Amino acid sequence: MEKLTTVALRKWIKAGIPGSLSDGSGLTFTLSKNSTVAVIFRYSLAAKRKELTLGRYPDLSLSDARKLAAEKRVAVQQGVDVARERHKALHEAARAWSVRRLSEDYLVRAERFLAPATIRARRQQLRDYVLPKIGHLAARDVTTADIVFIEESANKKSVHVARLVLICLREVFAHGIGRHVIDADPCAQLRARSLLDPRPETRPRVNLSDDELRVMLPALPTIGRSNALAVKILLGTGVRISELILAEWTEIDFERQEWTVPWAHSKGGKRTRTDFVVPLTQQVCGWFRELKQLAFESRFVLPIRKRFKGRDDDAHMTETTLNAALNVLHKSLGDRCRRFTPHDLRSTARSHLSALGVDLLVAERCLNHSLGGLVATYDKHDFIRERRSALTRWSDKIRALEKGERFLSLQLVAAAR
Repeated sequence: MEKLTTVALRKWIKAGIPGSLSDGSGLTFTLSKNSTVAVIFRYSLAAKRKELTLGRYPDLSLSDARKLAAEKRVAVQQGVDVARERHKALHEAARAWSVRRLSEDYLVRAERFLAPATIRARRQQLRDYVLPKIGHLAARDVTTADIVFIEESANKKSVHVARLVLICLREVFAHGIGRHVIDADPCAQLRARSLLDPRPETRPRVNLSDDELRVMLPALPTIGRSNALAVKILLGTGVRISELILAEWTEIDFERQEWTVPWAHSKGGKRTRTDFVVPLTQQVCGWFRELKQLAFESRFVLPIRKRFKGRDDDAHMTETTLNAALNVLHKSLGDRCRRFTPHDLRSTARSHLSALGVDLLVAERCLNHSLGGLVATYDKHDFIRERRSALTRWSDKIRALEKGERFLSLQLVAAAR
């Protein structure tokens, strides 16, 4: 008993050699490779050797460790498995978690495998639709009726929102099962078709014609220079609006005329964890350079409008800003151009690439679409040179249409001859 002294312990820790020192009667101090000292109580019960971690030294002093070990020793002599009792206590504490605590624990764990944008969306869904209603409840007390109530409320916003909230709830409570916080999943027997309205009919994509582009492109200055340049870049590159919104200047290489979209920002990249390189034409590079002059040294290509030079905070524009600008543009154009969204610019680019005679595989890779099947498995060539050539032809056509001119594809020129 009491073989150690505080001086001896400190000298041993200072030496930094991983191992263990015994104080007698099962009280042991272990030193890990990262210099953490754990205080362990080792004992035997029913002919089985067991141990219980009492704490860390020096948070738990030598004298306090001896007192605690003595208490556990008496309990063991009375037939109590103290390590098992600790495990049961921790389990019961976990089962007392509120929905709010379980949600936060889920978000922390989910950051390891979900993209930042998805984490932000899940946090917003929990904040707006779940926690105000059941955040205070113990997770184990949540019933299926509670989930139905949340879904009915979210459904009033939109069917799409309600479906996303249900997905989020399923993941949170599945996480609760894995963490032994709950025994039964209140979402297990729920089906979206039983709770929610039918999905609304999918809006057909708008592919703007040459005549519509001749009207729309010259009118872009009316929605502000930054918005106009954003529309042109979306049209000229075929990228998704989210990829442009999240873009930072470190991703733009003006010398190589390339834009590297991080895998976490692209739909296809999240599956393959591969960055996507967008070849930039001279015209698109010019649009980016103009945006850089308007960015007030922000790290984002499209910073928030309220930011001004000298301000400390920095954030990117939201998609709703550009959507609102396009609504204003549509009102000014009237029947001369159909109403379109930022994603319609992507489908417009894809349609015009086909009209320009661009090869199917090249056109699909311009939009960072997966080639699928054996092509995706065995063909690792990313068509960067071919994509640059295709986007240059498309850029030339955009320039001609903006001037109100006609543009003939190579196939049409050959046919005319």
